[in-house]
Amino acid sequence: MPPVKPMLAKSVRDVPRGPGVLYEPKWDGFRCIVFRDGDEVELGSRNDRPLTRYFPELVELLRAALPPRCVVDGEIVVVTGAGLDFDTLQNRLHPAASRVQKLAVETPASFVAFDLLALGDRDLTEEPFAERRRLLASLLSDALSQIVLTPVTDDPAVAEDWFTRFEGAGFDGVMAKPGDQPYEQDKRVMWKVKHERTADCVVAGFRWHKDGEGVGSLLLGLYDDNGRLHHVGVASSFTAARRRELVDELAPLRENAMAEHPWRAWAEEHAQVGGRMPGGVSRWTGKKDLSWEPLRAEWVAEVRYEHVLAGRFRHGGRLVRFRPDRDPKSCTYAQLEEVAPAELTALFGSAG
Repeated sequence: MPPVKPMLAKSVRDVPRGPGVLYEPKWDGFRCIVFRDGDEVELGSRNDRPLTRYFPELVELLRAALPPRCVVDGEIVVVTGAGLDFDTLQNRLHPAASRVQKLAVETPASFVAFDLLALGDRDLTEEPFAERRRLLASLLSDALSQIVLTPVTDDPAVAEDWFTRFEGAGFDGVMAKPGDQPYEQDKRVMWKVKHERTADCVVAGFRWHKDGEGVGSLLLGLYDDNGRLHHVGVASSFTAARRRELVDELAPLRENAMAEHPWRAWAEEHAQVGGRMPGGVSRWTGKKDLSWEPLRAEWVAEVRYEHVLAGRFRHGGRLVRFRPDRDPKSCTYAQLEEVAPAELTALFGSAG
């Protein structure tokens, strides 16, 4: 019975190798545990928040795809011709029922199954993962393109190929799971290998830390081919001491920062309907303070990031160092590594 807390993974830099290790692509979506009991289907999120009302199309498909009583762990994703689209997936969490129904038709979601926790009266969480995977594979049919079984391999060379080849389709990386591992709720007993690289970005502003005594995050920008500076993300996760140091280091750049700032128009209007600017009201951040302090766009920061989605860093970046040797105007999208999208048709058919 819900709630069940998903089993978690710890980050490692390289694909783990060893006897009995199984590998899967790491999907970029909403972690979801599906509970089915007859006609009743519940979709539970990683944080025990119900997802059922937001994905009515999946509820119907899961009734058709799964046995009458089971619990399945997986990921909700939105698949497009260019790969996985996390921004569109986020837009599915809309409070209005009419909008939910409309989006279910316009941007239907898919469910990727990768673990089986219960079947009928049988609790499978103490069974080894290899056995749970075998049972899961025996349940799912290829007839439904929106309910699929994740690929799996025991060959680390194949996993490394997935790590490179699937990135362009929006995958996070690769998962590695011991084949003899029971399902341990809320414990980091698996491994995840995520993409990580660096980019030189313009430092165009910052936000104060919530304690009000230091820099919480740096606002980063990249120039497009037309010379426009786009907000691409932030660098954060500073120590308390580093937050205070940054206040002094950035102080000279705060003088007359807004006079010729590339985001001046946005700041003066206090709102931004389109484009990629560093703030504005968002239902994803609730009442979080998104106010920011402008800096003259004269400094360059080398930032470590995982991957880019829709022209922005998918997750927050980490500051490596400042680059006084770099011209801010040279910080363009062209430096970002381009990876050709992987073909998803084999898994999702026409949906891919």
